[in-house]
Amino acid sequence: MGKQTLAGRPPTERGRRKRGTLVQAAREEFEERGFEETRIAQITGRAGIAYGSFYTYFDSKDEVFHEVAKGVAGEMFDAARSAAPPGTAPVDRIRYATERFLAAYRDNARIMQVIEQVSPRHPHFRTLFLEIRGLFVDRITSGTRRLQEEGLASADIDVETTASMLGGMVEHTARMLFLYGEEHDPEVVVETATRLWARGIGLEYGPPGTGSQGAAGQVD
Repeated sequence: MGKQTLAGRPPTERGRRKRGTLVQAAREEFEERGFEETRIAQITGRAGIAYGSFYTYFDSKDEVFHEVAKGVAGEMFDAARSAAPPGTAPVDRIRYATERFLAAYRDNARIMQVIEQVSPRHPHFRTLFLEIRGLFVDRITSGTRRLQEEGLASADIDVETTASMLGGMVEHTARMLFLYGEEHDPEVVVETATRLWARGIGLEYGPPGTGSQGAAGQVD
């Protein structure tokens, strides 16, 4: 999937720039019009590139959308993988992860909405959407298990179910704030999510920098 060469030759710098321009124009069109209403002519018009040149780089609208979605997935993956500095207390790590995810979703909200709309009808994009969500949930899962091993998180919770529900809480909050424009105070949102997440796994919640990290009822 995807044309990487022209007549068997490696792509030129000019070719890479054109391809990148088409991908950016496609993203903007998809964000404004949605997947179904976007036409290739609109993409090439926005990019300032001849209609026929589109097919030098992509076979179809589906293919350029796949390229756009891959770029979004990369940004969301980077946010989910980003770790807090070594020595950060557990509650502060939760706060950091929440801030990173919300910021990444905010920056990609409109195209995330399109990916969600397309996913039920296109198995490939559904898989990609679930992968974006799954990486965030997997980090919650692994972090919670590590805290259980350290005796800090509750031992009697189902970690995978808890992680899915906590991830869903943050994900839905992001959707309401950045897609539907729900009024909010960013600091209150982050602190509330951090408190609910921490207490949901049995940590003692503390404001930023307090280092609270013990099991509920205890503070290290």
